[in-house]
Amino acid sequence: MRKAYHEELDRIAESLVEMTHLAASAMSRATTALLDADVHLADSVITADAEIDARREQIDLLSFDLLALQQPVATDLRVVVTSMRMSSDIERMGDLARHVAKVARLRYPASAVPPELRGTFREMGQVAELIVEKVGSVIAARDIDGARQIARDDDAMDALHRDLFEHVTGKDWPHDTETAVDITLLGRYYERFADHAVSVAERVVWIVTGEWGNEANGSHEDAEDAAAPGRPPA
Repeated sequence: MRKAYHEELDRIAESLVEMTHLAASAMSRATTALLDADVHLADSVITADAEIDARREQIDLLSFDLLALQQPVATDLRVVVTSMRMSSDIERMGDLARHVAKVARLRYPASAVPPELRGTFREMGQVAELIVEKVGSVIAARDIDGARQIARDDDAMDALHRDLFEHVTGKDWPHDTETAVDITLLGRYYERFADHAVSVAERVVWIVTGEWGNEANGSHEDAEDAAAPGRPPA
């Protein structure tokens, strides 16, 4: 029974890693669809989001079964409960990639991104993919140092997001309001994608150490979202 129990815990971790790969692929393809005005690729991202949703449901069901049948304690309890939180974060990352794809589809056959901002969005897509792939490695290895690095990697996304905002609000913005709204929303989608990756990384630290938020790494800007000391994150 104990062997089967630990196999189920390993299965949850493996499923979470698989979800990060799906989220990385979704954002990578959504970025390409956005920049190339590729409506078929955008549609594939939108359709494939159902698989990420299904993975989350599977993890939640397995976690509930373990809680009900095995009554885990200590670290194992943190693993099970926090895994459900992580699956929610990763599922949301898939949703954000789908939102990017929907903007690409909405503006087809034109591109939603003006030529002068293509490089910024290409870089945002690269940063997003890098961060979520790192999250998969952090989950698999329970790598605390890697988890803390992800919060620092998020700074690159924040800087790109600020750059977009400065362009849109600048006096020399040459485009219409519709384009400004598109760019503002898209920038927020990428920025939130990275924020959810940071949240997952912090939850890995919580699993390993029992510490949360700035107590554990001192780097995440969303300190107000951290739980009280010694309490699990919401």
